[in-house]
Amino acid sequence: MTPIEFNNQLILMESNLLAFSRRFVKTQEEANDLLQDTFVKAISNREKFNDDTNLKAWLYTIMKNTFINNYRRNNKKNSIMMNAENITNLSDKKKVNFLSPLADLEYKELRKRLEQIKPDYREAFMMHFEGYKYQEIADHLGIPIGTVKTRIFHARNQLTSLLSKEG
Repeated sequence: MTPIEFNNQLILMESNLLAFSRRFVKTQEEANDLLQDTFVKAISNREKFNDDTNLKAWLYTIMKNTFINNYRRNNKKNSIMMNAENITNLSDKKKVNFLSPLADLEYKELRKRLEQIKPDYREAFMMHFEGYKYQEIADHLGIPIGTVKTRIFHARNQLTSLLSKEG
């Protein structure tokens, strides 16, 4: 299939793809964005398409995978931002207003909860929280990078669990 034929087939599929995109998103604007992302990926990967396969199925797969990747990326970004904001607000003693007895109590409570986390997990977590990159933590602790990520993950889960028991 020539590039012109391929592009013509894409144009013919536009309404079907737009309807399919509405299964994934809430607004027409998001549907249009997903359609555009799908077209960009399809055109940039045209050479990977085999003429003897179903173009519609290929495009639907691209759209579905694009949505999933965007969804995961956005969830991860929001989760990281929320976790960082919550931890920063609770653990940065300089930012806490110590004129308030309640704020001082919250900080002391957080420090107490951090001390309850396993020492290996806490050390990796605190280094990550202080801004060290995974590789820097791995080098400092003399452990594989995967172990660093696992320890930070478990430390976050333990801290979240401990703080949720509190309230």
